[in-house]
Amino acid sequence: MNNPIHAPLISRSIEVIKDGQAATGAYLASPTFPTYQYSWFRDGAFIADAMSRVGEIASAEAFFGWCDRILTDRRDQILDLVARGERDVEDVALTEHLHTRYTIDGEESGTEWQDFQLDGYGTWLWALDQHSIRHGRDRTAFAEGAALTVRYLCVFWASPFYDWWEENGHRRHPSSLAPIRRGLLAASGWEELDDDLRMRAAVVAQQIADLVAEEGLHDGHLTKYFGSDQVDASLIACITPFELYPMGDPVATATIERIERELAPAGVYRFLDDTYYGGGEWILLAGFLGWHYSEAGNVGRARELADWIAAQADASLNLPEQVDTHALHPERIAEWVERWGPSASPLLWSHAMYLTLATSLRMTGVPHR
Repeated sequence: MNNPIHAPLISRSIEVIKDGQAATGAYLASPTFPTYQYSWFRDGAFIADAMSRVGEIASAEAFFGWCDRILTDRRDQILDLVARGERDVEDVALTEHLHTRYTIDGEESGTEWQDFQLDGYGTWLWALDQHSIRHGRDRTAFAEGAALTVRYLCVFWASPFYDWWEENGHRRHPSSLAPIRRGLLAASGWEELDDDLRMRAAVVAQQIADLVAEEGLHDGHLTKYFGSDQVDASLIACITPFELYPMGDPVATATIERIERELAPAGVYRFLDDTYYGGGEWILLAGFLGWHYSEAGNVGRARELADWIAAQADASLNLPEQVDTHALHPERIAEWVERWGPSASPLLWSHAMYLTLATSLRMTGVPHR
């Protein structure tokens, strides 16, 4: 790459993530944005995967250990939820479920949040699997937490829950089901888990794929949620990296084409009626789309997106959550600034997806794996 900013931005991204990782292994979503001073399973799993890709093995495994401790500390709660859910899923209240974000010490946040989100639990299984394959690492230390996760997901995966953006909690979303399927599919091949659990994981993974094919498509493309005809940029992950529909599949092609047409003028919007901080272009989603194109062989488009991301870095080479230069609803920016302050920067997930794209484009000096 000829753009001279990439080398220092790669170094800065690794530094930002290291600085944002607590001694417990948790990655703070954003160390400077009070509302985001927690660690999410979803964000953290993608951050850990990026750090694994650039060879920061200890960082990734520290996060996996944090996940494992959260789960094993709640062993009795999870087993109780599973037993009750197997009898009647509706017997479990939303407030009883595992949370989506925790303090760096692994405690519930203590504040009201849209906490019932299951995709992050599938994503950590996927990230752990990729890491162990990439570096030949043993998963034994994380096996109990992984087994509890599989049991939990196999019972509750079909329940409505909040999407990536913590909205639409009464819906079911292909972009949330895809990482659950991929995580379960990975776990189905792990010798550390007992045979019955591995078999059940494989069965549920297929059930998820079948359900999305039946209810999650419209006019040949994936939809934001079941029953919708709209797209959401989080659907990119259904293809890259989760392979719910592989590259070249007509559904994958149609989904990417519509996202590109409607949501990717330069960076990438989440969805058309997004009003959060005015609905700006998201760094991490540009990373996802660039990653997809890089893996698909469209290196030119992937490089365009990498350059766009780099151009959004501030003087300290921090990457924000989103940029509002071309916000969809600029009249809504002020209300969010008044409520929470300026949009989060740096956002660790933004830096992580830039690193993932950079490794895919072989910009980091680390072999692409």
